[in-house]
Amino acid sequence: MFIQLMRDAECREALERATIGRLACAKDQQPYVVPIYFMLDGNHLYSFANLGQKVEWMRENPRVCVEVDERIAHDQWQSVIVFGEYEELLDLPKYAMARERAHEMLKQHPMWWEPACAACELDNKPRGVTPIFYRINITRMTGHRAIPNQADASLQNVEGQGESVESWWAQILRHIGL
Repeated sequence: MFIQLMRDAECREALERATIGRLACAKDQQPYVVPIYFMLDGNHLYSFANLGQKVEWMRENPRVCVEVDERIAHDQWQSVIVFGEYEELLDLPKYAMARERAHEMLKQHPMWWEPACAACELDNKPRGVTPIFYRINITRMTGHRAIPNQADASLQNVEGQGESVESWWAQILRHIGL
């Protein structure tokens, strides 16, 4: 397979197709990764949460990243990483338009609010639902994709079982020149 860099427009197309990503944040040199629903709008990823660990950590350290990927086969996939800054869209007049935009976009997903609300039930803590709309202001993004190599495809056996004639370890050694 060949690994290629994705152009900015290709990264954005992947983000527009995605509905779930993995949000990474960090506090006291401890990383934390959690799945989120999000929607891309220009230079922002909009999302929704309830008060909890990820929001507390992002409030303390707003530098975050979000990863999305698509996998078709072992040699046909793509992955995009967005680097950015967390911005909480407080229930204040100055954020009213951004909160409305976030709500309009997110409600395109069925049950878009469920992950945030389900977390309340999971930890059995008696807390009310505190809806927190936020956005990740994109500072940069990068993407890679794998495409099949025609020479590798010719190594597939005749029966079409998808098994390689050459062992996976032999393929790795051949690719790195050993």
